[in-house]
Amino acid sequence: MKHQTLEELQIVAEVDQAYLHQAMSRSDRLERWAELLERNPDRRLSTLHQTEYQPASARAAMRGDDSPISVAFKDPVLRAAGLENDSYGEAKRFFELTDRQLHEIICYCHFGATVKAATAACHIRAAIAGREPGILARLREALVG
Repeated sequence: MKHQTLEELQIVAEVDQAYLHQAMSRSDRLERWAELLERNPDRRLSTLHQTEYQPASARAAMRGDDSPISVAFKDPVLRAAGLENDSYGEAKRFFELTDRQLHEIICYCHFGATVKAATAACHIRAAIAGREPGILARLREALVG
């Protein structure tokens, strides 16, 4: 099977983009994001600095090259489902996350300058379940990296 972009498909077929935007539930979108990160679990991704201290407008505009959010934005499935860019605010809107949940996934204060993709995925899965990673998961991450 040949992979084609949405633009390539539109040349040969009519694509109902309204259907694509409705096709994924919140859990489906978060699950897809976690799976993308888990494809390369040891990859170090950039974090966003002090998200909790930024005014809401500045926080919404925050982004970073090669961040967990940019991994999601590079995925054609998530873009087709409505992910518009790789900013903090867009990730919060699209994945329906609270500031606290997104802070746990991407903030510098938890991980330093980079976070392992597997660790970000773990925090995303915790958001799906409506919980935070437990103390053992945090301890393992601190010891193993």
